Amino acid sequence: MKKILAIGILFLSLWANAQNEQLANNYFDRGEFDKALISYEDLLKNQIGNFNYFQRIIECYQQLQQYDKAQKAIEVQLDKFKQNQLLVELGYNFQLQKDQEKANKYYNQAIDKIKKNANEVYGIAYVFEKKALVDYALLAYKTALEKEPKMSFNFQMATLYGQQGNTDLMIDTFLQESFQNPQNLPLIQNQLSRFMTEQVDASFNDSLKKALLLRAQKTQDIFWNDFLSWFFVQQKEYGKAFIQQKAIYKRNPDSFANIVNLGQMAIEDNDQDSATEILNFVLQNTRDLDLLIQSHSYLIEMKINHASEKDYPAITAELDALIKEFGVSPFSLSLLKLQADFNAFHLNNSEKAKAILKSAMEMPINRSQLAEVKMELGDILLFEEKFNQALIYYSQIDEDMSGDVIGQEASLKTAKTSYFKTDFEWASHQLKVLKSASSQLIANDALDLFLLISDNTVEDSLQVALKKFARADFLLYQNKKTAALAGFQLILKEHKGEDIEPVTLLRIGKIYEKMGDFANALANYDAIITKHKDCIYIDEALYFSAEIYNIQLKDPEKAKLLYEEMLTKHEDSIYYVDSRNKYRKLRGDTNL
Repeated sequence: MKKILAIGILFLSLWANAQNEQLANNYFDRGEFDKALISYEDLLKNQIGNFNYFQRIIECYQQLQQYDKAQKAIEVQLDKFKQNQLLVELGYNFQLQKDQEKANKYYNQAIDKIKKNANEVYGIAYVFEKKALVDYALLAYKTALEKEPKMSFNFQMATLYGQQGNTDLMIDTFLQESFQNPQNLPLIQNQLSRFMTEQVDASFNDSLKKALLLRAQKTQDIFWNDFLSWFFVQQKEYGKAFIQQKAIYKRNPDSFANIVNLGQMAIEDNDQDSATEILNFVLQNTRDLDLLIQSHSYLIEMKINHASEKDYPAITAELDALIKEFGVSPFSLSLLKLQADFNAFHLNNSEKAKAILKSAMEMPINRSQLAEVKMELGDILLFEEKFNQALIYYSQIDEDMSGDVIGQEASLKTAKTSYFKTDFEWASHQLKVLKSASSQLIANDALDLFLLISDNTVEDSLQVALKKFARADFLLYQNKKTAALAGFQLILKEHKGEDIEPVTLLRIGKIYEKMGDFANALANYDAIITKHKDCIYIDEALYFSAEIYNIQLKDPEKAKLLYEEMLTKHEDSIYYVDSRNKYRKLRGDTNL
């Protein structure tokens, strides 16, 4: 009983302390430093050695310009606990009073402590960094290295060089660290990609590229070829990334999986030429069954996505030949799914498509493969307007693969099915959850559909236009481009000037693009750009127009103007980075 009572008292004490800490933090965040000071002092009385509480007390004194009290408290703490990082705190307290000479005196005393004991660097450098005293933080690390050369602070120092604006030294230090400690490579590449994205001009990217090329040429180590490949992928220059992957393959023939993945990335970014070159290289240089089937699947999927009806017989024959060559088995599942999808959505033969998939479900496939087949089957049932049957399959996948990306994808398709059924309330409920999905692509799609529904419900509570829009969207899902186009054009006519107009123009533009009618596509995008400048679809209209001029019409000057407008007015767009890279390329910034 005594033990239970003691535990209860301890629990209540911890709970009360947590509540008091939250109150103190709230005061501090709101700028009520006098109240925060009292709260933190009470907390420190109960936990004398809590450095975080002490730190906040000092910050409160400084915010209240009570520098003498801050100085005295730091000196008492330093004398009591011998924490040499407090010398930095003491110096910073003088710096806040514009007494740089005294500040430097204490900063240098802290550096002297590192000269005597290199391990002091961890606490001292951390406080220098926290106070944005970059030069002293670097000096702390360099001093420790002089004392103990075996220590390594490349990552910390590279980050500080970046803060100084010394990007060349930052690059060299990061690259040195990545080669010495490859386990830190993802973290380093994440830091470098941030600079690649944020730099306004191309100088950083050029410097990084040159540094990587020099190392690749000097050492002939495939580590640098792989790093260069990563660099070119960030720039969406898949052809150049492929050159590096080929160099790796010559010395390491087991690297084919990376090449296939590169081909897939090129497909996703609509770089059809690079994807075709990459995947054909795979087909010519491997006998690995999985890689062969995967490459064939990607290539034929590209053909389907860019095909017109006259191409259908050739695609049918190619699919049949490939399935005959590789056989009907779990290995050829990607080809079987493509065959089913092609039959349903392009040849309008959904019965054959369902038969292919139901046969595949009888094969000894794993849980993930079964989910993929069920997803395709659900898509075809949705195509047939068998909404409830489609929902059963999507729900099964969502339940069986909860937490997995394919589970989230099934959940998104459940929401889209509700949308197609014009059950907008239930669709919105599902989409609210999916807006925070771990997959960025799914989260973006969920947000787009959520905004479409909410934006077109405010002024039109009966959702008359939205219901017509959902029907036209469903026709587009069924690949009935002509009928969908007519449906969207009717919305423009009957709901002119309403909130739904700009997104309708966007849909019409996309349909014309798929039909190869680029003049009409541009006309609809231009209507958004000129008449709906404040709508959320303006960045898409600009980007899609730029892409047509750049890729389809080979008019770089007009493309450059549109990319430039993206850069100056739409920095928060998901198309910003790609627009920046293509603008620089058209301007002639990149040369290799």
